Amino acid sequence: MALAIFDLDHTLLSDDSDHAWGQYLADRGLVDPAEHKYRNDQFYAQYQAGTLNIHDYLRFALQPLLDHPLEQMLAERQRFLEERIEPLISQKSRDLIQNHRNQEDQLLIITATNGFITYPIAERLGIDNIIAPHPEVINGQYTGAIVGIPSFQNGKVTRLNAWLNERQQTMEGAWFYSDSHNDLPLLRLVDRPVAVDPDAILAAEANQHGWPVISLRDN
Repeated sequence: MALAIFDLDHTLLSDDSDHAWGQYLADRGLVDPAEHKYRNDQFYAQYQAGTLNIHDYLRFALQPLLDHPLEQMLAERQRFLEERIEPLISQKSRDLIQNHRNQEDQLLIITATNGFITYPIAERLGIDNIIAPHPEVINGQYTGAIVGIPSFQNGKVTRLNAWLNERQQTMEGAWFYSDSHNDLPLLRLVDRPVAVDPDAILAAEANQHGWPVISLRDN
């Protein structure tokens, strides 16, 4: 039995759930469509370039939870999951997860997308363990802040090490599946790094080190 770690966006999902949520909010008129789309696209471009300020982005991403009643946002999230997320889960992703489950590996998602979006996605995928930026809640209300270190770039290593220490586990024999060069700090640490439909920088790194390169897209 080993630890099988999965990135979420563009890995287990065929698109970016964070960006898709922003687009969904704009489409539903829950934010200013033009302004939100512009900023959402701008942050996404920074993520792809490896220059994203994760704290600025998380404040932007969580602001709608402060602007609308929680009950309404929970209902919108459910609709978002059904309409926008479910089509992004390929059969190949489901098969990969099941393969590791059959090997009795411990499954873990680690993502930079905030937990309001990703916790229920992990549940849909049947994965109990997830490390994500955890939105702060005080007296039943979201504050717009994040508890602790965001799991982004080197933050994924920090958060994973803390998670392992809590369970008195190690990364020995661990797999990590990711599409993004932002995850190179963790990919370089695990015994079994796997590039999934990788961006150009990660593809070059995988080629240099002989890492497996796979696709989880159905088409």
